[in-house]
Amino acid sequence: MQLKDQVALVTGGSRGIGRATALAFAAEGADIAFCHFNDDAQAEATATEIRALGRRVLHISADVADPGATRAFARQATDALGAPDILFNNAGMNTRKPFEDYTEAEFDRLIGVHLKGMFFMAQAVYPGMAARGRGCIINVASQMGLKGGPNAVPYCAAKAGIIGLTRALAWEAAPKGVRVNAIAPGPIDTDLVRQNSDEWQAAFRARLPAGRFGRAEEIAATALLLAGPQGGFYVGACLSPNGGDIMY
Repeated sequence: MQLKDQVALVTGGSRGIGRATALAFAAEGADIAFCHFNDDAQAEATATEIRALGRRVLHISADVADPGATRAFARQATDALGAPDILFNNAGMNTRKPFEDYTEAEFDRLIGVHLKGMFFMAQAVYPGMAARGRGCIINVASQMGLKGGPNAVPYCAAKAGIIGLTRALAWEAAPKGVRVNAIAPGPIDTDLVRQNSDEWQAAFRARLPAGRFGRAEEIAATALLLAGPQGGFYVGACLSPNGGDIMY
């Protein structure tokens, strides 16, 4: 019970990496508040699994690109469960197309969900964590933010920005007892990856040293390391479980 009686906030928690992490945190003793975007049926299914682990849970629909919505999520979570000890900043989306075909609206949406969303979600919980002298913020980036890639320029730019956000905030937060780190997953078997063609997926798997895509539970295990008592010396780190896609 590494997270016994702690409160964890998870964005994008109804499915994929967010769901797996919410369940991992709950299994280790944390109460969970998670948001999703108009995914009520799957959100309630995830909440049912969390309750089965004996933990309290709150879930709401919120557009993380709207700072007002993230602040409201943080307030509701605090009112229902108590002050958050952990933020797993995970919500994301992608639109793949050639660089020259992106519209301003598509660019703004990608940057808004990822970089802006994570910035203001962190800002919603950080002052309270700093005042209490403890807390953990984990931002989900991507190996694409480290290496780049075709047909995903705004996504790569946003994920690289998240790594920069993580490192900069870690400098300010660590002296106040708040640890800020990032996870940059490689290709994980989630809806976000499955939206690509079968040919794309087969080609990607073929060039990975691991020979397969990762599982959401493997990223959740990384999040648990960063959130738990064994992660105390990680500050401004970017861990990248990626099956060998990047070795550094």
